[in-house]
Amino acid sequence: MEDFSLEQRFTNLRDILRRLRSPEGCLWDRQQTKGDIGRYLLDESYEVLDAIASGSPAALREELGDLLFQILFLAQIAEEDGEFGIDEVLDEIGAKMIRRHPHVFGDREVKSVADIKANWEEIKRTEEKKYEKHSSLLDKVPRSMPALMRAQKISALAAKVGFDWPNAEEVLAKIEEEFSELKAAIQSGQQRHIEEETGDLFFSLVNLCRFFPMDAEQTLARTILKFSSRFFYIEEKLKERGTSPAEATLEEMDRLWNEAKLKLKE
Repeated sequence: MEDFSLEQRFTNLRDILRRLRSPEGCLWDRQQTKGDIGRYLLDESYEVLDAIASGSPAALREELGDLLFQILFLAQIAEEDGEFGIDEVLDEIGAKMIRRHPHVFGDREVKSVADIKANWEEIKRTEEKKYEKHSSLLDKVPRSMPALMRAQKISALAAKVGFDWPNAEEVLAKIEEEFSELKAAIQSGQQRHIEEETGDLFFSLVNLCRFFPMDAEQTLARTILKFSSRFFYIEEKLKERGTSPAEATLEEMDRLWNEAKLKLKE
């Protein structure tokens, strides 16, 4: 396919998908629904993020292909249901990008990135009014979004209209307050109360992220990666000794953990 144009390559992939969905195609592919593909789409999105973090162009290329295939799959199901086709998806996103970049495709003048962002939000609000998509400001954030990411987006939207702490010190005070309430809930022994206060503490920590600023999801992801790397070190060292974490003592694993902290910093 080296001599194929971009259009031919795209059409070829669409034709492969249509063949898979045809009566002569694959039974598994024919049975897939929008809900099924939606779950795979989420999985593939995370794999794209992993590929970005890995720094491997080959991994990113492969995962972007997998993600593109899921998008095409959803559009194919919609076309079969008489709703829309991939051509309409492409037309709509193309028109939207032109509409939201009047400083490139129109005559609007901008002096900074802040101006560009302000234009984008202004145009987006106009579009949302036209289609009446949202009844609440917070409805803009998809409910299916991961909770940590959704918490940061929701708190940022509330902050935009002035519902926010004046500074990071106030957020820290709120975190201390929520931590005290969590300790009291634990002492009460009421599971529902413990869960509620734990959620409040999480939400306050997410708000703290906005003030520095940092992405809460990515911040936690880096910590998880750090933990995973250190735990892998423990596993490998124990394997060298002919044992495993399940067989090792906590003291032994703690020693290796501290060793990993020093070694993996190098």
